[in-house]
Amino acid sequence: MGDSRIRVGITLGDVNGIGTEVVIKAFSDSRMCELCTPVIYGPSKSLAFYKKGIEGAESFQYTQVKDALEAKAKRVNVIDCGPENLVLEPGTATAASGAAAVEALKAAAEELEAGRIDVVVTAPINKENVREAGFEFTGHTEFFAARFGGQPLMMMCSDLMKVGLVTIHVPVSEIAEGVTAEKIVAALGRMRASLIADFGVVEPRLAVLSLNPHAGDGGVIGGEEKDIITPAILEARKKGILAFGPFAADGFFASGGYEKYDGVLAMYHDQGLAPFKALTPEGVNFTAGLPVVRTSPDHGVAYDIAGQDKADPESFRQAVYLAVDIQRSRKQYAEMTKNPLRRYEREKGADISVRDLIPESSED
Repeated sequence: MGDSRIRVGITLGDVNGIGTEVVIKAFSDSRMCELCTPVIYGPSKSLAFYKKGIEGAESFQYTQVKDALEAKAKRVNVIDCGPENLVLEPGTATAASGAAAVEALKAAAEELEAGRIDVVVTAPINKENVREAGFEFTGHTEFFAARFGGQPLMMMCSDLMKVGLVTIHVPVSEIAEGVTAEKIVAALGRMRASLIADFGVVEPRLAVLSLNPHAGDGGVIGGEEKDIITPAILEARKKGILAFGPFAADGFFASGGYEKYDGVLAMYHDQGLAPFKALTPEGVNFTAGLPVVRTSPDHGVAYDIAGQDKADPESFRQAVYLAVDIQRSRKQYAEMTKNPLRRYEREKGADISVRDLIPESSED
């Protein structure tokens, strides 16, 4: 029987940040390889370099392979990729580290598309130096959407809450323009679908945040709530989505209102991510709405502590857990919703024909 462990592709991200460190720390625990088969994409030189400075990393061992088809179960597997003459400079954004991040990401995406790995967990990149390497996207979310199709929804996840965004990586000056009723309804639909298929929620209750302070104060501080967000919520309800709001963001999070809902839809990046990270520092960034599973830790490259053995691997570890859980949940959901009538008959022990239900006539 073949190995049933989910193959998790892992990109090292910016090798001058903390990505390599959190990967080494997470997989220094051998139990992680019981959960999944990890395949790391990035410079093996980076792994050797950072391992020397991490206390307790002696147990981190890996096997170098050409592609994920060669990946060994119960081992950390590494596909070496990146600039040949890469110079590691912890804490510094360089063109070379940006190029290494892009090459690792593209290699993992290619193997994901080919079915050689099942999911991807991405360590953080620097959006500035990856542009120097020809990366045309504003983040991982946009890259995977362009590569695999679907309608992406950036969703921050933890056991405490799940927060989705209407607008993602756009300047603050363009947020209001990007908040439309159509986008809100679409985001609510994608969040509902993800919570059902990816997280097993039977019928999600979704809270929608306002755009303006105090939810606009009846139009005194802006009309988006009255003209755009409320109509969008009503339209979503017509589609069978249990959406509520709009709620003023500050009071909603301060009062613990998020505890009453399965998901929260924020209008823009910092409105959702600032309270999420403050309340759940070990959360995970998940790109919902795609045909593939991609997660990442909820922190950045953290140049200020790179190479100092100070990085906490817990968010990365949770990103691996979540990717595995979502992949399994999607398979279960697909099976549950495939030919539901026939499945019901099998579960009831009644995998029989209609004529078997008709009693034979008898003569007295």
